[in-house]
Amino acid sequence: MSDLLSVFLHLLLLFKLVAPVTFRHHRYDDLVRTLYKVQNECPSITRVYSIGRSVEGRHLYVLEFSDHPGIHELLEPDVKYVGNMHGNEALGRELMLQLSEFLCEEFRNRNQRIVRLIQDTRIHILPSMNPDGYEVAAAQGPNKHGYLVGRNNANGVDLNRNFPDLNTYIYYNEKYGGPNHHLPLPDNWKSQVEPETRAVIRWMHSFNFVLSANLHGGAVVANYPYDKSFEHRVRGVRRTANTPTPDDKLFQKLAKVYSYAHGWMYQGWNCGDYFPDGITNGASWYSLSKGMQDFNYLHTNCFEITLELSCDKFPPQEELQREWLGNREALIQFLEQVHQGIKGMVHDENYNNLANAVISVSGINHDVTSGDHGDYFRLLLPGTYTVSAIAPGFDPETVTVTVGPAEPTLVHFHLKRSIPQVSPVRRAPSRRHGVKAKVQPQAARKKGMEMRQLQRGPA
Repeated sequence: MSDLLSVFLHLLLLFKLVAPVTFRHHRYDDLVRTLYKVQNECPSITRVYSIGRSVEGRHLYVLEFSDHPGIHELLEPDVKYVGNMHGNEALGRELMLQLSEFLCEEFRNRNQRIVRLIQDTRIHILPSMNPDGYEVAAAQGPNKHGYLVGRNNANGVDLNRNFPDLNTYIYYNEKYGGPNHHLPLPDNWKSQVEPETRAVIRWMHSFNFVLSANLHGGAVVANYPYDKSFEHRVRGVRRTANTPTPDDKLFQKLAKVYSYAHGWMYQGWNCGDYFPDGITNGASWYSLSKGMQDFNYLHTNCFEITLELSCDKFPPQEELQREWLGNREALIQFLEQVHQGIKGMVHDENYNNLANAVISVSGINHDVTSGDHGDYFRLLLPGTYTVSAIAPGFDPETVTVTVGPAEPTLVHFHLKRSIPQVSPVRRAPSRRHGVKAKVQPQAARKKGMEMRQLQRGPA
């Protein structure tokens, strides 16, 4: 009898470990409780932190997954997911909570794929960038979600039209010459953006993010930069035109990874639209200015795509489980894409770490930089590349590297200090017997030659 009881209790415990999470919508207090629940269940691999507050004072909480949460490990890349930027687009918010519980549970269950992902990657999950807008949308009640109600923040601002416009500068630089990365912000940028946007920009400055996805709703497609077309407006009308980045092939690959791992996105026909392979260049769909996706690429080292995940912006609760099952594998595969291309350390000749060294790939007009600890990450497709590391006061170093389809290739740089070029020193006029030699004018020299010729007589 005791043996049967023991088996029953063991099965009960096992069921508890693998029992599915509750599929329901989470208001702000529920969201916070869920994040701290995951942190309590997996304290060794998680950390909850706030990047700031919304207009109405709600925290913008992030859940971090890492084998050393809160610590940057050299050569371990940072990845982020951002959900619920538009408050009425609720699926991304719920998927982020489901993903958080899934990562915790699978790590505890020793799922080797998840264990390796968490050991090799620092994952940051922001379930809601716009908690104020969500509360407005959710307050309508079931089946009464207006298409735009709750989309904006509490100040009525669309957060995905609120980042500094750096596209104008990069398009000018591409045409006339200028920086191709880390474009500076305007001096007054803080006064031009909303509290939520300001918090996210500071978050980007705090971590050397390499890869990111921004989760939206209202369509089913993986959207990649640029979002703003080269000619955004012609005679006051927004112009739609394919506007690729220098990393266009890489971005298409990242988008396809998500699309083809998704349950149905890859099919293309969704929500009355058709997107081949389930992906699209943002500007070829519709031109969008001051978006977060382009800002990541132009101001930081981060490559971000936008995931439109549901036809219904605020799907019914009974649809959440189906949506989770359709997105689960895609969410994991996308995180794994950060482990491709090249990475390494940039040192000086004494093995001191060099921050902000520029990593340039020949033929791709977009550079990245090393982080505060001297490590860098450059996402690349398989192939052979000529790569240079450049830092002020040091001689550049250039190598040829072959990138494979699996793990990133390690490429370290050791830069030597430049030897200052000394200008040739002009000798002072000679002195003989204490008398300063005089430089004769050309006319005087000519006259002297003529006098000596007359003294010699005819030849």
